[in-house]
Amino acid sequence: MDVKIRKGHTFRRSFAAGIVAGALAVGISLLIRSLAGGPFLPELASQTLFSLTPGEFESQAVENFGPLAKYTAFIVAIVMNFILYGLIGIFMDKFHNESRWKSYIVKAFQSSLVAYIIIFIISILLVTTIQIRTGTRVVAIPLLAISLVLPQLVFGFILSSFFRTRQTLKGPPGEIPDTQKKIASRGEFLRLIVASAIAVPILYFGLNKLFSGQNQEQQESGFSSSQLVPLPKSRPAGFDDPLLAPLLASELTPTYLFYRIDINPIVPVVDEKTWNLTVKGLVDNPLTITYEEIRKMPSVEQYATLECVSNKIGGDLISTALWKGIRLRDLLARAKVKPGAKYIAFRCSDGYDVGIPLENGLMDGTILAYDMNLAPLIAKHGFPVRAIVPGLYGMMNPKWITEIELVDSVYEGYWQRNGWTNNADVHTTSTIVIPGQAEIRDRFRKLDEMPKIVPGQKAPIAGIAFGGDRGISKVEVSVDGGATWKSAVIKNPLSQYTWVLWTAGFTPIGKENYSIIVRATDKTGKVQTAEFNKPFPDGASGYQEVSI
Repeated sequence: MDVKIRKGHTFRRSFAAGIVAGALAVGISLLIRSLAGGPFLPELASQTLFSLTPGEFESQAVENFGPLAKYTAFIVAIVMNFILYGLIGIFMDKFHNESRWKSYIVKAFQSSLVAYIIIFIISILLVTTIQIRTGTRVVAIPLLAISLVLPQLVFGFILSSFFRTRQTLKGPPGEIPDTQKKIASRGEFLRLIVASAIAVPILYFGLNKLFSGQNQEQQESGFSSSQLVPLPKSRPAGFDDPLLAPLLASELTPTYLFYRIDINPIVPVVDEKTWNLTVKGLVDNPLTITYEEIRKMPSVEQYATLECVSNKIGGDLISTALWKGIRLRDLLARAKVKPGAKYIAFRCSDGYDVGIPLENGLMDGTILAYDMNLAPLIAKHGFPVRAIVPGLYGMMNPKWITEIELVDSVYEGYWQRNGWTNNADVHTTSTIVIPGQAEIRDRFRKLDEMPKIVPGQKAPIAGIAFGGDRGISKVEVSVDGGATWKSAVIKNPLSQYTWVLWTAGFTPIGKENYSIIVRATDKTGKVQTAEFNKPFPDGASGYQEVSI
């Protein structure tokens, strides 16, 4: 029994030593990733998980957790990395006890080598899986091999230092004085405390450095509404109620409130000085163009709404911005597209890829944007260049584009290979922003200041409707669960590619419950379907209902 207890105690100490030494190694890897752009094992693991996740499961995760889904996967990957180092610590402690090599330096290098081999093999498997799934190599193998050296050396030398006191004890376990055992244990414990005290700030600094550049924000003070949206002399007809001011104020979404969904736990940071865009495939004149060259081309400004295909009814994965860039068709004209080209395939620096029909790429509204809300794109929204393709869900509007290829067949991209639709036309939807607590309210400022609805006093009902590039011709509202309908007032949209704001007031008579429902009709005459469908695989549909 004593032997089993002693072994269990030794395993726990070895496991703890491995985790602490591994935390230092992970911290060093984080610094290399954030300062030099090297690979980071938890990031590779989470990217691999995303590439293998079926679309239906991914949709459910986004619906329930939003962007937190991928961050949770990233944190879990870091924890698993710690556990892996803990297991290596157990193995190396046992290996050292049975080895005839007792030198600290030899054991440190042995631990480093074993850790390096294990981490390198796992990293290669992850990189290979990502490459097979996306067709893009996310990291060069030589860079991977070099970047893993220093963290594993740190791991090996720190791990071996934990056991130095124990290894100086002589004689069988039963003949070693308790005093020496206590001194050895105390030495290991103090090393664990010191190493942990060093590891925690390194991990904090590394994570903070990694994510600090991810949260660039264009604050409200960074621009005025009059710069972005021409302000009328008076409120739009039907929108004179002061309670609708917050809705009007965020008709165009501030950059810091604009939704973000992509495949990355860490936002890609691209250096525009080394970045270039390649146009190839079925073209007579293949091109490679730099960031500065794109900015010197004739540009257009365009208001456009983007909506994620994972957006649920009443969800907040939809936003509107003012974009500036070049028309994609102008670039394709320079490349001289060959007859027979059917699809435009985009490939991006983060491994993402997607294809759109050639006719969508030749539309007036399809642009390669480099500015957003009168400022250069920030990293999380696709700097240096992203695509804006009106009428198609956000997954067809790729960010961080590095390559455009013209192909002669239907192209299925990253999410399509995971089960999402390749026919990504935006469904006509309408959403109640006021009253209620729908998630879409997160895209509008100061809505929490809305007063409660009081019987006998007129209360506003207002929201948005979106029909992609088809536009909205009519919005209808019911306050009795769909028994009767009345037309809402629609504000002229910022462009044919944006959502519209609508409003319809009502006066509650008493304290009874009211069931508010909204539906929209697009400019082709098609009424929004009442049939409820979840986002997967081709976007959500159905009426939103708010009970008050």
